Amino acid sequence: GIPLVPHRARQVTWADYERFDYIIGMDSYNLRNMKRMLPNDTENKIHLLLDWSDNPRDIADPWYSGDFATTFSELAAGCSGLLAALQQEKGKEKH
Repeated sequence: GIPLVPHRARQVTWADYERFDYIIGMDSYNLRNMKRMLPNDTENKIHLLLDWSDNPRDIADPWYSGDFATTFSELAAGCSGLLAALQQEKGKEKH
């Protein structure tokens, strides 16, 4: 029941590294490739989404697993954890 809006994949670039605070991958393969393309992550911007969850791990690609419900649940957990971390960081800036 989730609409598939037009989207496309592209490779991460140094311009992305300069522009964004976080570069987030879904699995260790993504992470390894991002670190290869963006060596020397001196600002610690490259992460896995589930690094912000209670159970850091890879998110299985539902294209291959066929388990879209689990992927959705894992994405929600990672996004919720990231949002909480961002809110906590924002709170620290106010003090």
